[in-house]
Amino acid sequence: MSIRTILSIFAFFLMLTLLPGAGWAAKTVWNFNVWGPKRAFTKGIEVTKEMMEATMGDQFELRINYGDALGPRRQNLDSILIRAFEAATTCVGYHPNKLPLLSVMELPFLLPGDLIARARVEIAVLNHPDIKKEMASRWNVRFLAPGLLPPYEFMGNKRIANTADMKGVKMRISGLNALALKEFGAVPTMVTAPEGYQALDRGTIDSFGFPWTYAFGSYKLYEVSKYATVGMAMSGFMCLNVVSIDSYNALPDNMKRKMKDIQWAAVLQMKKAYEVADKKWLPIFKKRLEVIKFPASERAKLVATAGKIWAQWEREQNKKGRPGTQILSFVKAQVAKYAP
Repeated sequence: MSIRTILSIFAFFLMLTLLPGAGWAAKTVWNFNVWGPKRAFTKGIEVTKEMMEATMGDQFELRINYGDALGPRRQNLDSILIRAFEAATTCVGYHPNKLPLLSVMELPFLLPGDLIARARVEIAVLNHPDIKKEMASRWNVRFLAPGLLPPYEFMGNKRIANTADMKGVKMRISGLNALALKEFGAVPTMVTAPEGYQALDRGTIDSFGFPWTYAFGSYKLYEVSKYATVGMAMSGFMCLNVVSIDSYNALPDNMKRKMKDIQWAAVLQMKKAYEVADKKWLPIFKKRLEVIKFPASERAKLVATAGKIWAQWEREQNKKGRPGTQILSFVKAQVAKYAP
């Protein structure tokens, strides 16, 4: 038998093993896009990667690309839709018109400050049929892993000790939370996380809203700031990690069955990562900055504005044919159920 014949036979049997059902499939790779460096916030997707790869072995890889390596962060949903990559992080506040119904999660002072309670609310809402429908019909994505964030504080070069101090201050926060600050004369301005350092350094932003404490440390905003607040505890962004529905549907059934457990494991590891970050960054902030305790009485003034902002959001969603009333009621019920 000639060498050519032997090679032909080998090639034939190799082809057979790669056919569906042959028991030897090509490795599945999901490319995942996220902005910024590896940090506490990315712990959720990193845990998801570890557990999915442990379950599927050599047949699967979730390849995390940091620093917007695969494309601009504001276009992550668009990129998944056109199949440029399979999965990514997204935050509603970066593009509120892309997931308008899910923007309910960015209403000021709606979500609980406790991270575990917030995670339970987020997961319940992300599994609500109307939210799943919005993500699927608009972007062909579904919830993959949590993008849980601690409450927001402010750091920058304007001293904010009460609501009166906000007047005329350029404050970075998302659209719906911004409405509460505007009531007191703040000038909300939206820039993305990686743009924060330069924005503060150049003075295009006076005070930057970020999850306390990890984000300020990760993006080194304390290097270009003089003041920080503690106690404002705003809701901030609604972030999550999503995957193409087509990619998810191709997973084996045993992997799909484990996803809820993986998601909750990611929540617990994110909470732990934020606690570690607090121990690291808080002493540094106190040494370099004036850390101002925002009085509970002043926060109560901000909270008092929330009701009319919620009602305005509800009216606008209903007017556009979306189930605003139903979703807002569902979120309130989940908060009442899980908030400590």
